[in-house]
Amino acid sequence: MKIKDIMTSKVSTVSPTDSIEHAAQIMKKMHCGSTPVVEGSKVTGIITDRDISIKAVADGKGPNTPVKDIMFTPVVTCSPETDAREAADMMADKKIRRLPVTDQGKLVGIVAIGDLARVDIFAHESGHALGDISEPSQRPNAVQ
Repeated sequence: MKIKDIMTSKVSTVSPTDSIEHAAQIMKKMHCGSTPVVEGSKVTGIITDRDISIKAVADGKGPNTPVKDIMFTPVVTCSPETDAREAADMMADKKIRRLPVTDQGKLVGIVAIGDLARVDIFAHESGHALGDISEPSQRPNAVQ
């Protein structure tokens, strides 16, 4: 199965200069925990609710802090043609829960570990990936 078969195509995004408050409002509206950061149509990072709480709120940064100050980079992406098992392996290897999907550099969707879990044939792979993702990271700034 290809990522294009299970990805979410409608993706709300923020720009690097948007405020973290705006990013949080987008996540609330979309009922999600992250949003890609784009300039034009190119993905330059990703911001998560965890980034906002740990990298901003916990450090006393205000709601007008630009997304670029706390977003996670470099962002790991996959293509619509990526095999779902390969995407699960990428998530496990990089300890991430979401992969923006790009086609020739343009954002076309996003796939989350939960998307993999909803596809019965990938129950083992997504469980393995989630187990690896949930392991403590060796990288002090890893975003999960």
